[in-house]
Amino acid sequence: MYGLGIVKGMGITMKRFFKKKVTVQYPDVKPVLPERSHGSLGFDFDKCIACNMCADACPNGVIKVDFTKDEKGKRVLKDYNMNLGYCLFCGLCVKACPKDAVYFKKDFHMVCYQKCDTAYHWDRHEITNSAEDLPVDNIRDIEGKPISQGV
Repeated sequence: MYGLGIVKGMGITMKRFFKKKVTVQYPDVKPVLPERSHGSLGFDFDKCIACNMCADACPNGVIKVDFTKDEKGKRVLKDYNMNLGYCLFCGLCVKACPKDAVYFKKDFHMVCYQKCDTAYHWDRHEITNSAEDLPVDNIRDIEGKPISQGV
């Protein structure tokens, strides 16, 4: 019989038409995310013990940990750099951190217009995500060559 497929399709459409809508009008309405969702990566400078385990666990080499040693020989964190433009958001750095200094935030809206804006820098006094505050060698293109800061 001709048109049987259309009748079945319209039947499914009519059933779904009267059910509760699941579409969210993003960005006007923010979606409610589950507790364990992976958004942007966060970092707590005070919890970090500069063990470098997060940088070692990262498959793309996104994390750079700079530290010094105090008079007792203990590591003291100086700078923490993360270039999220190359991050896979796999969570290996979060799992590797023994003090939970690296964590996932629920913020998933990480839009930027320039590639250099994906580089984040934490030091003792401030948190920035500007490439002007980072050494140029931390910002690299796909081939691994340093890129200029204005690109």
